[in-house]
Amino acid sequence: MKNILIVIVLSAAVGKVSAQDTTKRRTIDITSTFKPVLREAAKVNFNAAPVTGDSAKPKLTYNIPAENLLFAYQPADLKPVSLNADSLTDWGYSNFIKLGIGNVHQPYLKAGFSFGDGENMFFNVFAEYFNSKGDKPYQKNSLAKVGASMTYKTPKNLEWNAGVGFSSNDYYLYGFKPDSLKFTKDQLKQRFQTIEGHVSLRNIVPTDFGLSYNPSARISVMTDNHDPRATEANSVFTLPLQKNFGKTTAFNLGLTADLTNYRNDAAIKKTENNNIFSVSPAVLLKTPNLYLQAGLTPSWDRGDFHMLPNAMADITTDDQRFTLQLGLIGYYDKGSYTRYASVNPWLAQPDSLKNTRVTEGYVGFKGSAGNHFSYSAKVGFQQHRNLQLFINDTLDGKTFNIVYENKLNIFQTHAEAEYRVGEKLSAKAVFNWNIFNIKTQPRAWGIIPIELTTTVRYEILKDLFIKGDLWTWDAPAYRGKNGVAYKNDPALDVNAGAEFRINKNFNVWLQMNNLFNNKYQRWNQYPVFGFNILGGLVYSFNQ
Repeated sequence: MKNILIVIVLSAAVGKVSAQDTTKRRTIDITSTFKPVLREAAKVNFNAAPVTGDSAKPKLTYNIPAENLLFAYQPADLKPVSLNADSLTDWGYSNFIKLGIGNVHQPYLKAGFSFGDGENMFFNVFAEYFNSKGDKPYQKNSLAKVGASMTYKTPKNLEWNAGVGFSSNDYYLYGFKPDSLKFTKDQLKQRFQTIEGHVSLRNIVPTDFGLSYNPSARISVMTDNHDPRATEANSVFTLPLQKNFGKTTAFNLGLTADLTNYRNDAAIKKTENNNIFSVSPAVLLKTPNLYLQAGLTPSWDRGDFHMLPNAMADITTDDQRFTLQLGLIGYYDKGSYTRYASVNPWLAQPDSLKNTRVTEGYVGFKGSAGNHFSYSAKVGFQQHRNLQLFINDTLDGKTFNIVYENKLNIFQTHAEAEYRVGEKLSAKAVFNWNIFNIKTQPRAWGIIPIELTTTVRYEILKDLFIKGDLWTWDAPAYRGKNGVAYKNDPALDVNAGAEFRINKNFNVWLQMNNLFNNKYQRWNQYPVFGFNILGGLVYSFNQ
């Protein structure tokens, strides 16, 4: 019954649908509008405040190797292509004039001038003059010096160097005793005048066969003002050669002729020739950790043959900060009136000349610690044959006679230390200690046994530099008129100076010497100047 009812209802519905009007137009009635809208997104806000800067000073550490490489050649110039420098803003000054005056130096003058194209031709002219006077009678000396030098590089990588010069040194023999002795100015005046010239040639780039050479010649003539006059001519000719075998091995050969002709009409022997000839063959081995030189030097001293050692070794760590040094070498200190006068200007005319032959063995080390500190030390044994010693004459002591020691053995200790921060600060100290063992003479007359020197330079402000020096030593022995050995008081000499740049052309400088006014004696009976001050201007400019 229920099923029959469902069928009747469905049939009625179908019939109603079939009875609808199909001719009516179909339409869609819109009763509302729909607008799709995206939801508003959350906006990211950025802060405009900049990042806080790092105020901490960066520490840059550089592992700079020690300067332990010894190059026997000069490398060729590197010439990269670059912009031409503006001639109106050149970085350096090629000329300067330095003037000064003080309580001792009246006046002081030094000048230097440079010319050339800056690449292949260089020409320099220089001059120096001062006149100093102390508080003791005749305690004065003067210097006048002029010279010129030239360098020329040829298109074939050859370099010529030449120069000429003249100097005149005046001293007065004020160290006579007793002080009551009377002398004229001309009797005490001692003048040394020297004219010299030199020329050399070297190849900048080794030849196709790996050969480097550098021959040179130097000639000088010195005269004094005494009557009779002494004259000396010195000539030195050298021919060093080096043949390279690869990058680590080389062979050196050096030829030397050192000639001296001394004329003294007051001496027993009017003319004396003092000549040295030597040949120096050696083998070189150069690696990053080892520098080795092994050779012998046959030599002829006034015709007498002597074989000198020539062996050195530097052993370096991988970081180049520590080097062990060993050596056994031999050489000559030339016996000449010119060299003796440079050591002791109050000497008398030598009666004879002898060359000093030196044999030296040493062991030492050098290195660096940190970025600013470097050091070196050495202990060694030296044997000097025919060493010149200076003793006061027995009349009034104002001149020094020369005596020769046949054999002087010296045990030497040498040490250096330096602290440097670029160009702003540098401090250096050098110490020497000599222990003598002498054979002929009672003492090592005039040789300083212990010596200490220190130097400090500091840029305290921009363009303001200050410097200081300290020199102290134990006094050497001197021989009295009675032949007995004596010693003067130890020396202490402290100096200070400053230099300030006014502008790009002018500097002001000041130098104060012997601040404690110590009248010490480097040579017996010759006290030095006391406190002295010197100051002036430096004018620097370009052509």
